[in-house]
Amino acid sequence: MRFREIFEPVFSLRWWWSWISIFFGCFVMAAGFVFFINPYNIVPGGVYGASIVLHNLFPSIQVGTFGYMLDGPLMVLAVVLFGKGFGARTIIAAMTTPGIMNIMSRLAYPTQEALEALDPSQLLGGRIDLSNDLMLTTIIGAVLIGIGVGLVVRNQATTGGTDIVAMILQKYAHINFSNSVLLADSMVVLSGLLVIGFGLGTDDSEGGAGWLLSLYSLIAIYVASRVIAYVIDGASYDKLIFIVSDTHQEELRRYITSDLDRSATYIKARGMYTGDEKEMIFLVVSRKEVNSVQHIIKEIDPKAFMVVTDAYDTFGEGFKPLPDKDDLQAS
Repeated sequence: MRFREIFEPVFSLRWWWSWISIFFGCFVMAAGFVFFINPYNIVPGGVYGASIVLHNLFPSIQVGTFGYMLDGPLMVLAVVLFGKGFGARTIIAAMTTPGIMNIMSRLAYPTQEALEALDPSQLLGGRIDLSNDLMLTTIIGAVLIGIGVGLVVRNQATTGGTDIVAMILQKYAHINFSNSVLLADSMVVLSGLLVIGFGLGTDDSEGGAGWLLSLYSLIAIYVASRVIAYVIDGASYDKLIFIVSDTHQEELRRYITSDLDRSATYIKARGMYTGDEKEMIFLVVSRKEVNSVQHIIKEIDPKAFMVVTDAYDTFGEGFKPLPDKDDLQAS
């Protein structure tokens, strides 16, 4: 019985699919950096953004290798500070991505000189040189990074890096996690502005001609964050509707339960101006159902009062299942 309890997860299809998704996410994330971010010196925050900055200072060391150099100590620190709360999946994911990145880079560039320069004109023989389309390469790279990170996080791991810094700041400096991530990424982008934009510590003779790259970096951070949220939570377009109607309650109930095939909740309310007791209807629908609900309610009771607002997350029957205690959330 004990043998079965220990090894049953290994023989589970869900267990295998989870690990496949993590490694595929690492692969997609690495591809986003190698083919669309690194060659153009875009710095989308995080450990690998810092690695791009460091590569400009020390071109002989690959971006992925700097990833190891930065993530390694952070991982050790996280294990010491958070103990069992810091999972093995995160350690494996964070250690896998730089290796994939280094292998891809070696295969993508024909020579060591091209690899050190991260020359986009020699990337895959110049087949995907987007030097004249920086907005396009920024968006494609950010989308790939977002998909990769989202797949990793969705399977209860993280890619390490500034997430660890944010966890430490949240625990010991009492700074909100999202604000901590923003703070850490901002420092990385600022370092990119100084080193890449203004040539600090490099032999760049252009004298700051690349400062606009920092603006592309901000775009990359925003796009990646939106894609990560989409991959983790899906396209949540649910709408929350409150309906106050003095009459036609039975017609509204029949429409919601029969025609709309949903349930709703009556909430006892009282008008502040009149003091009359009322029943307010609390209803959650998908975004595409809002227009039909509005039209039907107007037909049933043109004087009804209705409020429509966004529902950030909806759990329960007919919507998403409630998350487990240890599940990671995009927020």
